[in-house]
Amino acid sequence: MSDTLPHEKGFHISWDQIHRDSRALAWRLDGRGPEDGRWKAIVAITRGGMAPAMIVARELDIRLVDTISIKSYDHQSQGDAQVLSKPDPEVVGDGTGILVVDDLVDSGKTLEVVRAMYPKAHFATVYAKPKGEPMVDTFITGVSQDTWIFFPWDMALQYVEPYRGRD
Repeated sequence: MSDTLPHEKGFHISWDQIHRDSRALAWRLDGRGPEDGRWKAIVAITRGGMAPAMIVARELDIRLVDTISIKSYDHQSQGDAQVLSKPDPEVVGDGTGILVVDDLVDSGKTLEVVRAMYPKAHFATVYAKPKGEPMVDTFITGVSQDTWIFFPWDMALQYVEPYRGRD
């Protein structure tokens, strides 16, 4: 049994941090699009990719932003990825010039499904775990596979009892 408590392998991301890291992602992608360095559109993977995609779209002045809805998690357990809705195929095509953005690549299952749909798209995430790294073209921060990332949209500010030092 591990001496590590659940919160100790957690990586807590604040709104400021996701904003900074998403801007860094945009800067890394700047000038790398196939149309004179520009991207045709962004497809955000919902729900987690929506905040980073909005920031990347603003930084790179991309006005065409759409979403693909994939469900692969129920709370903290991961299952098979299921496509709930997707962008207009006439706009996205095979993915040429499309930037697909998500907050995190974990196992890579979600990106594998989307990559099969848009094989020529560029896949970018803010954070990446080792198992999912082969599915992403660009990311900012790598984290260990056994780390749980707590995103600001999943958190609330409240008092928490300490885990150690209680009588």
